[in-house]
Amino acid sequence: MSALVEFREASYRIGSREILKRLTLEIEAGETLVLLGRSGSGKTTALKMVNGLLFPSSGEVLVDRKPTTAWDPVRLKRRIGYVIQEIGLFPHYTVARNVGLVPQLEGWEEPRIRERVQTLLRQVGLDPEQYEVRYPRQLSGGQRQRVGVARALAADPSVLLFDEPFGAVDPVTRLDLQKQFLELRRGLGKTAIFVTHDVREALMLATRIALLRDGALELVAAPQEFLHAGGAEARAFLACLDWKAEAQ
Repeated sequence: MSALVEFREASYRIGSREILKRLTLEIEAGETLVLLGRSGSGKTTALKMVNGLLFPSSGEVLVDRKPTTAWDPVRLKRRIGYVIQEIGLFPHYTVARNVGLVPQLEGWEEPRIRERVQTLLRQVGLDPEQYEVRYPRQLSGGQRQRVGVARALAADPSVLLFDEPFGAVDPVTRLDLQKQFLELRRGLGKTAIFVTHDVREALMLATRIALLRDGALELVAAPQEFLHAGGAEARAFLACLDWKAEAQ
């Protein structure tokens, strides 16, 4: 099976500062790869290189075996769902219009858009009759994040990108959103790249974890393998699990 997303010696520099260092990594169809690392480790930079928000200073990133630099930038962004911590909903659009925006831009007919919006709202746990006419200001943080996930799924993208999407909500809501993400992954079989600095979240959501340190790839491992990793950076993250257990 060929990789759906591939980093080939991809580096990113700002002036003399190297943010990402020769990243080589393949993401297969249907898996959830979690990019784990401390702040400044390069994980969000890597994520933004997938949908063309950033382009490599050297090396290349491929989506569907095609370098991102060869894609029409608009087509690439619409092909990839993107969920961020701040959500980015349009405040003057209703929930239905926010979710249906990309299908509308893609020229879908209105009945198809409406059906898709209602289906997705149900999938993320929001009753369409109750929520599709609301505006973002009328929603809780967790509800807005659910709408953001629905919007990312609206045009049936081949890849989903999540940039610490649940970091701004309370712990109880965060756990609920994490469980819902797992249900959606199992039900839809989407390919996802998920950025976090939370090792618990990584272990819960990933099919594989890619650990970044100072812009370089330290380790790629399945969650159970990661629990037994011997490297210093992996052990530093795993120590957070022990500290939280002791605090309880």
